[in-house]
Amino acid sequence: MASSTTILKENRDYWTGRANSYSEINQEELRTDQREIWRRELKTHIERQFPDRDAASIRVLEIGTGPGFFAILLSELGYDVTAVDLTPAMLEEARKNAGALASRIKFMEMNAEELFFLDHSFDVILSRNLTWNLPRPEVAYREWKRVLKEGGLLLNFDANWYHYLYDAEARAGYDADRTASQTRGIEDRNIGHNFEVMEQIALRIPLSNVMRPAWDRAVLSKLGMEVSTDVQAWDRVWSEEEKINFASTPLFLVHAVRAGGAV
Repeated sequence: MASSTTILKENRDYWTGRANSYSEINQEELRTDQREIWRRELKTHIERQFPDRDAASIRVLEIGTGPGFFAILLSELGYDVTAVDLTPAMLEEARKNAGALASRIKFMEMNAEELFFLDHSFDVILSRNLTWNLPRPEVAYREWKRVLKEGGLLLNFDANWYHYLYDAEARAGYDADRTASQTRGIEDRNIGHNFEVMEQIALRIPLSNVMRPAWDRAVLSKLGMEVSTDVQAWDRVWSEEEKINFASTPLFLVHAVRAGGAV
């Protein structure tokens, strides 16, 4: 298997090439009902964990911010937001998309598996569609726990992306999604953008060939986190187009709380 350093470089190169087109997807989310749907989703979870806290007192870290969609929503909600990403081109897009909010968000270039922050720095950590792409996801989760305060909240939205490379049933579902997108006349988000390059990367990273979120629950539980998972998250937060495009790969939520104890 390729080294984590090699995969990180390949990831950075790939997402540098995708920065502009991925930013267009985030811009569409900001223009549509998705903006309020996701604002409500994030706010509900955070307020449930910190019912008596003022938003401005809650330090939130978004890992893998990409073009900044979550960071923008969180800043709009009044949280103290730090957003990191491995790819400078993505951070550039995020700053542009944030507009006047950019000065309120701390955007930083950083590897999700090697955070530069002190222990117990954040009340909340959020991520969307990132962990599947990491060469060392267990290391990442350990790092995320390290920088989370006791009683802090981890929200990770992800899916079994690229599992179809290993599983015949998943491949049949993936192919059916391509047909459905064409039949319904919607843009197929799995065509173009050098996706064959990412398929080659996905064949060499660990999470393509495991079933999640069971894997996440097991790893985070070993780390001493209080974990629950929600495999119906997609139904609340995805647009109708996303539900057609990715029907066989539903978005799930990993919800974990750091209860205390050693890292």
